[in-house]
Amino acid sequence: MSLLVGLFDSGLGGLTVLRQVHALYPHSPCLYLGDTARVPYGQRSKEEIRAIASEVVHWLRLQGVGVLVMACNTSNALALDVAVAEAGVPVVGLIDSLASELTSDHVGVLATPATAASGAYRRSIQACRPSARVLEVGCPAFVPLIEAGNLQVPELRVAAADYLAPLLAANVDTIVLGCTHYPLLRALLAELLPPDVQLVDPALAAAQRLGPLLTSLGDSPEVDQAGESVRPPLQRTRFCVTGPADAFASAAAAWLGSRPAVRSVSLQSPTRAY
Repeated sequence: MSLLVGLFDSGLGGLTVLRQVHALYPHSPCLYLGDTARVPYGQRSKEEIRAIASEVVHWLRLQGVGVLVMACNTSNALALDVAVAEAGVPVVGLIDSLASELTSDHVGVLATPATAASGAYRRSIQACRPSARVLEVGCPAFVPLIEAGNLQVPELRVAAADYLAPLLAANVDTIVLGCTHYPLLRALLAELLPPDVQLVDPALAAAQRLGPLLTSLGDSPEVDQAGESVRPPLQRTRFCVTGPADAFASAAAAWLGSRPAVRSVSLQSPTRAY
């Protein structure tokens, strides 16, 4: 039987991680929770983020997930220990997954204000590469504009140029997209960067780490008689949000290629697996 993979984010951003999981493990059933009632996490206090993480992970545990992917850098940076303590199952983080694979000593990180202020990327990268210089920049304008679907507005380009300026001044050669929303800005960022600066998405490293973990947990893909996965990855994924379902479904269609079925849930009320 296939293990249920749980993923969560404050909103749409974690879908970039989900797409990597779908690509590498199309047989795996997934449960995605977007805490859209409280998006964005990145401008909340550490105490709020830790309390939210505990609540979200507890809800996912009640749904019977067999492994948890923190598809949110802010929660990963400030509440990984909370998730590990609450989940009752293995937890895959974005930050440590990416840090273990970096080979650069001149690294910039674009992140939410909370993630940048935490220093989590710098600590994780330098734990693996003590010689690395890491500069983290908070980007408060990005998530609200991305969640609103405003990827073409002039304000986004102006904000991106401002956030990149200190990284370019520091001569970084690698920039980590330290929020799961930011891969949607890859084309814009590439236009503003020299061609020799590499943009790195932690979602791929996290998804790759998930594979051996699934195997070690005895994951057994469900297949039909022809040897194919029973259903396509998107149909094997359940989407839940804490805000309006229709709004999320409409916005997610552009990220996933088709409109998903989405259910609104309350994390505060008693719940059961479904």
